[in-house]
Amino acid sequence: MRGIEPNRTQAGRPGGLSPGGRGLGVAAVDPIPIFCEGLSSLVHRTPGLQWLGHATSHHAALQLCEQLKPDVIVLDSALDPNCHLSRLLSAGDPALVIITMIRDTNRTQQYLAAAIAAGVHAIVPRATDGRHLTEAIRRAHSDRRYIDPTLAALTARPKRQPVLPKPGDAPKPATARGLMPLSRREYQVLQLVAEGLENSGIAKILFLSVETVRTHVKSILRKLSARDRTHAVTIAFRSGILVTSPDDAHSPAETPSASSIAPSPR
Repeated sequence: MRGIEPNRTQAGRPGGLSPGGRGLGVAAVDPIPIFCEGLSSLVHRTPGLQWLGHATSHHAALQLCEQLKPDVIVLDSALDPNCHLSRLLSAGDPALVIITMIRDTNRTQQYLAAAIAAGVHAIVPRATDGRHLTEAIRRAHSDRRYIDPTLAALTARPKRQPVLPKPGDAPKPATARGLMPLSRREYQVLQLVAEGLENSGIAKILFLSVETVRTHVKSILRKLSARDRTHAVTIAFRSGILVTSPDDAHSPAETPSASSIAPSPR
């Protein structure tokens, strides 16, 4: 499964019984393998939680949620700077609890407000420890809302500051940042187009017919006012519909954060 790493040792359906009773199925969307390994270890050692797997990209995250049906998804804010993925995940499964682990670059009033509006239920610092993260998972699942106390000051209503256009600026297109003109499936198709896949390859990954993929591509070009596939990808990146992987996606610099959520030896 492209971009998805499921828990291949689990038995039964997602969210099934765990040693401590019925466990909450937990999955992650994060580009850092060692971070996901730390989270997996934490979940495995926490009674009442069950690890389902992780995804490293947007389209893989949507597939994971469709196929494994987690109760809780833990999402790296760097992969969702405009909250498009959160909105699509929430719309696809209203019962899904979305927990965003926020990086310092996204630690603003505007981002928290956008995340909550997109359907995120809990927001915690990415550098949080294991005890606080498991508390956030349980609180978010039971109360449908949890904001880490260290972020409370950012939940105040941000002041609106009108942005005046500069002389000579072109009018903003319909795909300005903050808007998502594409459907859930179109978004997945565009992600794979950006990875360089042809229609046949996209159809195989998404379990669709080639004709259905072709229809989605035509719709994407129309909605983005794009001349061709390359132009559509360019527009999507410029407008924030698509995002590049975090700079540290293949860097060991994230290791301390991963270890900070790993359980302590008993």
